[in-house]
Amino acid sequence: MYIVFEGIEGSGKSLQIKLLKDFLELNCIDFIITKEPGSTKIGMQIREILLSSKNKEMSYLTELFLYNADRAQHFEEVIIPNYGKKVIISDRSFFSTFAYQGYGRGISFKLLENLNKISTNGISPDLVILLDCEPEIGIKRALIREETLENARFELEDIEFHKRVREGYLKLADEKNWLICNATLSPEKINNQIINYLKNDRNFKNFIKK
Repeated sequence: MYIVFEGIEGSGKSLQIKLLKDFLELNCIDFIITKEPGSTKIGMQIREILLSSKNKEMSYLTELFLYNADRAQHFEEVIIPNYGKKVIISDRSFFSTFAYQGYGRGISFKLLENLNKISTNGISPDLVILLDCEPEIGIKRALIREETLENARFELEDIEFHKRVREGYLKLADEKNWLICNATLSPEKINNQIINYLKNDRNFKNFIKK
């Protein structure tokens, strides 16, 4: 099963991934944890370029192509070899590109869809968990978390950008395989919501039986 966590900056994805990891370990379920961008050697170099606040002059298309370059490498090295064999938990996916570069930057969705088909080999997540909160809350959290602003290129975007990204996520979430969680609840309540959902998910139950 391929599970993806999505949300704006500071929505709590890392913590919820850790809590889900604890649950999977407790139940002896084979899994891997990965992320976009930066889960491969090449991806780490791309991540450094993408997130550096020094690269304010980066064009939107350059940003888009770098994310898809990372994604192509990510799928080649991590997703495809483990797909159907383990529970894959990913911090972000191509839905981040649709939210940030599509709704946030205004790049053509046709271009995003075409690039995505190439970089993912047509593979989509089985479940997308959206941690949703107001941008003002998420950005405040994210900036407190950052020790420096060196890797905070997106956190330093204006609030209207983050509002468009959040609105984009909520539009994308109009699908059957999305779980929307209120990211302002306590981490324990959010984790319980996720676990309860998974326990009733056919794909997840089938995986446990294996």
